[in-house]
Amino acid sequence: VQLQASGGGLVQAGGSLRLSCAASGFTLDYYDIGWFRQAPGKEREGVSCVKSADGRRYYADSVKGRFTISSDNAKNTVYLQINSLKPEDTGVYYCAANGPCLGYRLGYRMTGYDYWGQGTLVTVSS
Repeated sequence: VQLQASGGGLVQAGGSLRLSCAASGFTLDYYDIGWFRQAPGKEREGVSCVKSADGRRYYADSVKGRFTISSDNAKNTVYLQINSLKPEDTGVYYCAANGPCLGYRLGYRMTGYDYWGQGTLVTVSS
């Protein structure tokens, strides 16, 4: 069971990135999936998640309207499209599977996920 996050990089404020989370050893579509980030010196926080049961997507208030979570079941991959990037979006972004997708917890520390990717660094310059 493995999650591989990729797509991070250095981008100017206002730019965009698409992060990918590819799974191997299990089928992502069967699990709730979350994207998290950890800024320097801060706790890891949930930014978005999607529920496997009904496909509902949730976002932290700080990213609503700028981030979009999506999935490609054929590729067993979940994406996080991040637009209108701000310097405060800088951090290591992680994907995780098999945990509680709780919309009200996004923007805060979230626990309970069993499978984690290794993280991909997003750096936004002003």
